[in-house]
Amino acid sequence: MAVPFQSRAKSKPLLRPNRMSQNQPWRPGQSQERPTRCGDVLPVAGGHAGEAITPRAADMMPSAENRVLGRTPNDGPASGMESAATRNKQRGVVSNAPGLQDVSVTQTDIPGSPGQRLVTKFVAGQAVGQYVIYRGEGGDDQGGGGCSVAMWTDKVTIGEALEATATTAGDKTVEASDAAAIQAAEATATGVNAVMPGGVAAAAQAAAAANASRDRNDDKTRLGQVVKDAAIRLPVDKVATRRDAERVLAAEMRNNPDLLTYPGGVGASMVAAARLNQQR
Repeated sequence: MAVPFQSRAKSKPLLRPNRMSQNQPWRPGQSQERPTRCGDVLPVAGGHAGEAITPRAADMMPSAENRVLGRTPNDGPASGMESAATRNKQRGVVSNAPGLQDVSVTQTDIPGSPGQRLVTKFVAGQAVGQYVIYRGEGGDDQGGGGCSVAMWTDKVTIGEALEATATTAGDKTVEASDAAAIQAAEATATGVNAVMPGGVAAAAQAAAAANASRDRNDDKTRLGQVVKDAAIRLPVDKVATRRDAERVLAAEMRNNPDLLTYPGGVGASMVAAARLNQQR
């Protein structure tokens, strides 16, 4: 079954890059090479996408990371900007002007997950990087490992797969098997096994419990009502893989009296997303 997946480049953490391909007119005395611009390496839109990345602009991201985190991660937006700035300088296509000025890093505690914080990096007010850090023994922050999110991907994420279920099985009443599958998907995306208060899994569990006590089918909560904004409500998202899909399928089957999965349901959407990602 084909499952429609819609991106939310503006409203959710996972964003797509702008591939700047326009050639600028050459003028005498100017280099004929085109500089690497912000939109080539970062998922930013608008006028800032066309700004060349200068060494001074590239230095701003690690500086912001150090101020907030006390260190600079080895990969991510800072590393992409630094490489671009180095190439531009070697080719002589940029000056050492400041360029981009609006670079910042924020970190927030993840509700229901003690010791875990969500770090988001912004350029020109637009999110360009996001990952989870864990507070380890001795108070040290540790990189999110499997929870780290690649911000410039065109693959289907777990949040998008959940949202697709609203189209393929949106009228289905929420049952325990659906709630279990959604919880497995949320845990896989965030790296947090506990149900997060106010999250998609918490809503699914509440709906399943309420539906079990209702006699009239019309009074029951539908699956589409629970997952319609899943990609936005997940504090962290990741690309759906075959292993992720297997985990969600297993959870759905274990909580179904007949050990079956629902056609077009949460597990099926995850499988479709994983297969599509393998082809990209």
